[in-house]
Amino acid sequence: MNDAQSTAPFNDDVRRWTDAYFNRTKQTIGKFGDTQVTYAIFMRRPVVAAPRLAVDWLNRVAEHRGFDVKIDLMYEEGRWVGAGEPLMYIYGSFYNLVDLETLLLQKIGPACVAAYNAFSMCMELPNVSFLAMDARHCAGTEMAELMAYAASVGSARAKRKAGAIGFIGNATDATAHFFGQDKGLGTMPHALIGYAGSTVRAAEMYHETFPDQNLTVLVDYFGHEITDSLAVCDRFRDLADNGRLAVRLDTPGGRFCEGLDPAASYAVLDRNAARAIRGYRTEDELRHLIGPGVSAAAIWHMRESLDRQGFTKVKIVGSSGFGPEKCKVMALADAPIDIVGSGSYLPDVWRETYATADIVDYNGEARVKVGREFLLRK
Repeated sequence: MNDAQSTAPFNDDVRRWTDAYFNRTKQTIGKFGDTQVTYAIFMRRPVVAAPRLAVDWLNRVAEHRGFDVKIDLMYEEGRWVGAGEPLMYIYGSFYNLVDLETLLLQKIGPACVAAYNAFSMCMELPNVSFLAMDARHCAGTEMAELMAYAASVGSARAKRKAGAIGFIGNATDATAHFFGQDKGLGTMPHALIGYAGSTVRAAEMYHETFPDQNLTVLVDYFGHEITDSLAVCDRFRDLADNGRLAVRLDTPGGRFCEGLDPAASYAVLDRNAARAIRGYRTEDELRHLIGPGVSAAAIWHMRESLDRQGFTKVKIVGSSGFGPEKCKVMALADAPIDIVGSGSYLPDVWRETYATADIVDYNGEARVKVGREFLLRK
């Protein structure tokens, strides 16, 4: 098989997934002659640079097609990038690059925004461990890889900037390597509680199956977060006393954690983090502080309940809507949370993930459409 035959299936796949106008431009260039161009890649909002998967892909394509490409990264991985600032310049054959723009940009924008969100969350809660639990919210395995990579980039930046613990792992084996792990992390879904018929029995079944692992038990299935947490702690006192037991709060937003209502939630925070409820708070902030679901009050309520029974070494895991805003409120309330399981670092406003590519140089002559002169190399 010659080179043309070996590259044909790959090029056909690119053709089918790229925008038609890029394919037609490629045909036009093929008819009238190739030229060397410079692309500038930028975004319209601040981000954290997470270009590696995109760059690796472009280099593989260039090698596959047999052309030279030069990629000039303006910001190293993990650096903060301002709105409109070029992330990178790409130099190479117009004919070979033009039909790659669609697929390249898909790999840049979402990752950079997710890295920014992950960084923000880790900075707000530097003493909390994070788990990236986003895989089931992703639109396919390619997005799942991009998002796990992004979480690791944002986390690494927070570690450098503030000594944050950051993301210690994620849910899937396929992307665990981004966090220095061999396997995905996590214990049980709600389905296992339903299967077992009780929270304690689910914990027993899991522990019998994985006796050497630390045990994290989901405790909101029956709406008895406190009662079931204490029952699990009683059943596994050795694990509890040795810091190997955790309870996971995932209370849905439609109800309060067991034992709480708005008044009781205010009282919990007044005892433990009064400054959090003394000033003006937005509606969203109040919801995260004293509302239903996994609020700051719910976490303090759980901590008080565990400590009263002597289970001071049992850890609290929080999940359900932990994005940048919620993490900020948890920090405001000094919420005693040990681990956050989060898929909410995923970009919330998808149009903010749109990366843009503009050619700024044709065969050595600087040229860009009016209004984009800021992209020209200085």
